[in-house]
Amino acid sequence: MAVLAQQDILWRSHWLQQALAADPDLAPPLEEQTRADVCIVGGGYLGLWTAIRLREANPGLDVVIVERDICGGGPSGRNSGMLLSAWTKLAALSALKGEAEALRVVRLSMEAIDGIAEFCAENGIDCWLDRVGWIWGATCAAQNGAWNDAIARYEKHGEAPARRVSRDEIAAMTGSHGFLAGAFDASAATVQPAFLARGLRRVALSRGVRIYEKTPMRRFSRRSPLVVETERGSVTAAKIVLAMNAWSAGVTELAPALFNISSDDAASLPMPEKLEKVGYSRGPLMIDSRVFVAGWRVTRDGRLNVGVTGGHIGFGGLVDQRFHGPSPRVEAMRAALRDGHPALADFPLATAWEGPIDRTDSGLPLFGRLTANPDILYGYGFSGNGIGMTYLGGKVLTSLALGRDDGWADMALVRPVRRGFPPEPFRFVGAHFVRGAVRRRDKLEHAGRKPDPVTAWVAGLAPSGVTPSKANITSRVE
Repeated sequence: MAVLAQQDILWRSHWLQQALAADPDLAPPLEEQTRADVCIVGGGYLGLWTAIRLREANPGLDVVIVERDICGGGPSGRNSGMLLSAWTKLAALSALKGEAEALRVVRLSMEAIDGIAEFCAENGIDCWLDRVGWIWGATCAAQNGAWNDAIARYEKHGEAPARRVSRDEIAAMTGSHGFLAGAFDASAATVQPAFLARGLRRVALSRGVRIYEKTPMRRFSRRSPLVVETERGSVTAAKIVLAMNAWSAGVTELAPALFNISSDDAASLPMPEKLEKVGYSRGPLMIDSRVFVAGWRVTRDGRLNVGVTGGHIGFGGLVDQRFHGPSPRVEAMRAALRDGHPALADFPLATAWEGPIDRTDSGLPLFGRLTANPDILYGYGFSGNGIGMTYLGGKVLTSLALGRDDGWADMALVRPVRRGFPPEPFRFVGAHFVRGAVRRRDKLEHAGRKPDPVTAWVAGLAPSGVTPSKANITSRVE
C-alpha cells in the first residue's frame, strides 16, 4: 500500500495533519472494471459506518468504497469534533412524522454517543473521545432563552436532555462570564475527528471492505445494471450508496434539498497553562445562539479549537477551492470569543482551515432511495452535526440496502428529497442576501439594538443548523 506524499498532508486541517502523521496509508485508485454487491460513493463517516454495518450484517457481502480524495478528507476530517445528540431538533423531527417518532429519533441519537464510544473502545480507536457535555448559550440579550422552546417540549413528556444554567453556573464550568445563560447537556462529547475517520477506515479494511482512494466518481447509471464510473475504472454493483456529504449537490436528484456553505476552524498552539488559569482546561464545549453559530472547546493536548459557520456559499453543486485551504476568518473567531469567552480571544494561532457544510432547510439529514431506481440509496444534509447522525445513518442505509422492515428503514429521517431552496442562480444570490441579513442582525443585537423589519424578515429565511434557528428568529422578531 502506498503512503501520502508530505505535500498532500501539509495543506490539510490540523486534525488530519495529526492523524496522517501516524497513519499516512493510501489505498490504490480504481484502475479496472470490477464488480461488488454494494458500491459506496464517499469515504467519510457515513460511507465508512455503512460499509462496516453491511459487513457486520452479512460478512459475505462484497462492499466497495470509492473516495474522491482520502477517507476522512472532507468534513469528516475537518469538523469541530463536537459529538452531539439531536435533542435541539425535536420540533423539526415532529414536523416529519409526529412527536412520538421524533422522541424515538432523539433517544437513538443520544444512544449513538454511547455507541460510538463503545465501538471505538472495542476496536482500538483512540479518537480522544471525552464526555465533557456542551453548553448552548446566549452572548447577548436577544439570544437569551433561545433553548426554552426545545426544553419545554421535553418537559411535557417528563424528559430532560438538558437543563437550564445561569451565568454563574456557566462561569464555574468554563471560566467565562461571556454567556448570559444557557442550557447544559451532559451527554455530549468531543473527539479528534480525523482520528475517528481514519480509525473507521482501518476497521473497514480489516473487515474486508475494498477501498479505492483518489478515485473521483464521474457518473453513475440510474438503470440496471448499476455502474459507478470513475476516471480510470468502474464498479458494477447491485446497490449504490451515495454518501457524498456536500458533493451531493452535484447529483441532480439530491441538489434541491441543500446548499453548501463553508465553516472555518482554528487550532491554537498548545496553551495548557493559559486554559488552566482561566478555568477552562477541560470543561464543556460551548456554542452560542447565532444562526451561523460559533463554538469552541479544548483538546486533549491543551489546545483551543474555535469554529465559526456562515462563510463561502457554493454555486450549484460546486465545492470549489474556496472551501479548501487556510481560513480567512480568524478575526471572526476572535470576535466570537470576545463575546463568549473574552479571556481566550487572543489565543496564539497554530493553524486555521475551511470545509463545506451540506445544510438543509430543516437542519436534519435525509436518507432514502432515488425515485429513478430504488437500488440507489442516499444520505446527506448533516448541517454541521454529522458525527452522531452518520452513526445512525450507517444503520439506516444498511437496513435500506438489505431490504429490512425494521425501525431503521422507516424512521423519520428516511424520506423523499423535496425542494428546500430555489433553483440556481436564485439560490446562490438569495443565500448571499440572507447571510448578509443574518450578519447585520447579529451585529445589531450584540450592540443592544433591534434590527429593522426587513433585516429581521430576510434573516428569518436562514435554514437551521446545529441549533433550531427558525424558532428562535420567530420569537425574537415577535
